[in-house]
Amino acid sequence: METLGKRISTLRREKELTQDDVAERLGVSPQAVSKWENDQTCPDITLLPGLAKLLGVSVDRLLTGESDEKQPEVRLLPEEEKKNIEDMIFKVEIDSADGDRVRVNLPMGLVMAGFEMGVMPSVGINGDSLKNIDFPKIFEAAKNGAVGNLVDIESDGDVVRVFIE
Repeated sequence: METLGKRISTLRREKELTQDDVAERLGVSPQAVSKWENDQTCPDITLLPGLAKLLGVSVDRLLTGESDEKQPEVRLLPEEEKKNIEDMIFKVEIDSADGDRVRVNLPMGLVMAGFEMGVMPSVGINGDSLKNIDFPKIFEAAKNGAVGNLVDIESDGDVVRVFIE
């Protein structure tokens, strides 16, 4: 079983941070970070939000090691289970590098109609999080019975996910 200390160490290394970097940003000593990573002590509870943000995960994921949300797998439904595309839901999740979270659920028919009229929802932290999404391919995949997490984009610390249900 992976310990909190091992998780901190792994996530820190993935972010290419030293123990000194973490210590400086959180206002603790490098020895404190070392003790966390060696499971001799745990970070103070007041440090967890800042530590999680620094390591690019939620506090839940930092503490448990489990993904923040269960992402539905992309799968192709058999012909008898396919829904009419107008009955499907277009879901967008945006997690900004600043910690903001946006969740939008729209009927797929509305999204398709808006796209055809040249009007797309302005979703996101800065309003243009969907600008690089290839909507015709998403519509085609949905028509062919694809459901789940179809798009995952990370740019400048922002994460955008598009689901079809």
